[in-house]
Amino acid sequence: MHILHRTLLLLALLPLAASAKEVPAPADHVDTDGPYVFRNGDALLARWICNDQVYARTLIDTPTTLTSLCGYPHPITLQPSAPVSVSTLPAVPRIVAVSDIHGQYALLVNLLRANHVIDANDQWALGTDTLVIAGDVFDRGPQVTEAFWLLYSLQQQAADAGGAVHFVLGNHETMVLYDDLRYVNPKYLRSAQLLGRSYAQLYGADSVIGQWLRTRPVLLRIGDTLFLHGGISPEAVQLALQPEQTNAAYQASLGRAKAEVKADPSTAPLYDGKTSPIWYRGYFDGRLDTAGVQSVLDQLGLQRIVVGHTSMPHVSSFHGGRVIAIDSSIKNGENGELLFIENGKVSRGLLDGTRVPLAEGVIGTDD
Repeated sequence: MHILHRTLLLLALLPLAASAKEVPAPADHVDTDGPYVFRNGDALLARWICNDQVYARTLIDTPTTLTSLCGYPHPITLQPSAPVSVSTLPAVPRIVAVSDIHGQYALLVNLLRANHVIDANDQWALGTDTLVIAGDVFDRGPQVTEAFWLLYSLQQQAADAGGAVHFVLGNHETMVLYDDLRYVNPKYLRSAQLLGRSYAQLYGADSVIGQWLRTRPVLLRIGDTLFLHGGISPEAVQLALQPEQTNAAYQASLGRAKAEVKADPSTAPLYDGKTSPIWYRGYFDGRLDTAGVQSVLDQLGLQRIVVGHTSMPHVSSFHGGRVIAIDSSIKNGENGELLFIENGKVSRGLLDGTRVPLAEGVIGTDD
């Protein structure tokens, strides 16, 4: 009996051991990466890695334009600071949404070009319309830096055109900023070594992108649609009823240690792996039925909730259109789709620019 008991115990532990993921070893070489831009008083310190060598440039005035050495290929207009994001906006005629880019910059560019969100020079082409990115630029893929600078630049260009770009934080943004590096591409661990900072410190509060991330929302309501990364669970409805306070709490918590935010009663609900807005998957795994989804919508006065986080083969409709899942598995680097909401009508844009109806989701999907 003792041997049998021990065998059963070991078998029970095997899935846990198999699922544990360690931080990868740094890559041996970085071809191109950057820029990483840090504030030092009135100066801006830009750093690139080109062919495994660090190059530096110091700039004094902002706004200023930073030209490319390697990495992100376009000039970047660096602003003095990023304005704090809003939580609630009125309805707009057209919204395009995408999520879970995960370092697949080249695929993102092709998708946005094909659907005329950007032009052939990667400049904003959507005029007065709105683009929403529902989190998770960090991790997995090899072009995280480029993706962040593209979104940072498009936000400025859209504002100049009377449109808008909104980046909503995902769980991988919070993970990197509290130094959980299990999913970081090995390239970036080598970049961190070469630059003499931890990877999380490359996005510290003294960096341009780090400061920008610390002013982004988790919850963004536009008209009768709520955009966020994971979802609103029944346990988190109160967080969604107070979006300004919830967004401010997330922003203030970014960069604090993982154990600290999970232990602190004021932040623990923000980081709960089962029920928090950045982690919830209950719309898709059977935990919440359609009546439960409708109850959440009714309490929040919404028509629909748009989320990423749970990977799908297509942009998909769940619970009779009450939930739209827009993580179209861009992270795999092979394909991706956009969501269009145009005067209340929904469709998806494909990689070849074709527009088709949303796919019908199947409950039980949980990736």
